[in-house]
Amino acid sequence: MSDIRIPIYDPRPEIEALWDEIHAAIDRVLRSGRFILGPEVEAFEREVAEYLGVKYAIGVNSGTDALVIALRALGIGPGDQVITTPFTFFATAEAISLVGAQPVFVDIDPVTFNIDPARIPAAITPRTKAILPVHLYGHAADMDPILEIAREHGLKVLEDVAQAFGGAYKGRKLGSLGDAAAFSFFPTKNLGGFGDGGLIATNDPQVADLARMLRAHGARRKYYNEMLGYNSRLDALQAAVLRVKLKHVDEWNRRRREVAARYQKALGKLEGVILPREMSYAYHVYHQYTVRILHGRREEVRRRLTEAGIGTMVYYPVPLHRLPVYAWPEGSLLHAERAAREVLSLPMGGKLAIISGR
Repeated sequence: MSDIRIPIYDPRPEIEALWDEIHAAIDRVLRSGRFILGPEVEAFEREVAEYLGVKYAIGVNSGTDALVIALRALGIGPGDQVITTPFTFFATAEAISLVGAQPVFVDIDPVTFNIDPARIPAAITPRTKAILPVHLYGHAADMDPILEIAREHGLKVLEDVAQAFGGAYKGRKLGSLGDAAAFSFFPTKNLGGFGDGGLIATNDPQVADLARMLRAHGARRKYYNEMLGYNSRLDALQAAVLRVKLKHVDEWNRRRREVAARYQKALGKLEGVILPREMSYAYHVYHQYTVRILHGRREEVRRRLTEAGIGTMVYYPVPLHRLPVYAWPEGSLLHAERAAREVLSLPMGGKLAIISGR
């Protein structure tokens, strides 16, 4: 087996391209002596809010905390139900459970891998309080029908935008459509830091106020705690790095789309492979370029790519409803279960287009 020469994602080209800017930003923070929250985080929050077209942005220490805190700020808690997708990273459902609510899984659209809005109404009960769509792999969930269902039933909508920073739905940035949105700045994301980091976006001043309190032990002022909260403050060093990278994220997303176009051209005639499709409402930012390998051949294809030095990943091999912690019956969400058997993600990144163009 050969060594991997083309990894699924490599952050180093982005770092090298911004080396001087990043060093200057880190030096600025170190010399300031302000390492948690403070002016660097406040500046980043303002810049992200302007980029997304929202009124408020609240930096926290991970994408998971962004989900947990946003749910609590929206008033979701014990006894409530939240409708979401079973085909996503565990943190989406985990956050619902951590606030004491119950995730209710609805099957996916097999084309986009996102929650199927047509299946949501049948899952609504008197305990349903919110819908949590995920913009998986960088492709927008179909938000208009989701928002309409939420309005009809008086539900909150929390967008999980962990994999889709810079993506859009009908010209509007993802994260600006629901009552609140949760972002992750894990290093592999389209906008990634040098460690964990997250953010909550909202246009609701009450949600923003509660989120700020919850990230700081439930206090507006130090030592005057009003509720039980968390220690979930964004580090100034992460904010400084993210401020540098934010200026380049649109260009990197454009290059990801170029890589995707190259894949589409090169792989378009292969039998037994279904390529990703971009729906007319979406601006896909290809956090992952994910194909479907049919006829039970995924592991064979993955092995042969590994032997050729090409990295791949399976996001995700087990749909959430089939995990032991939830353990729904097999065969209940067929599209998600089939996707888990067939999906394979190929190398992707904002600098990969430059490499492939040589």
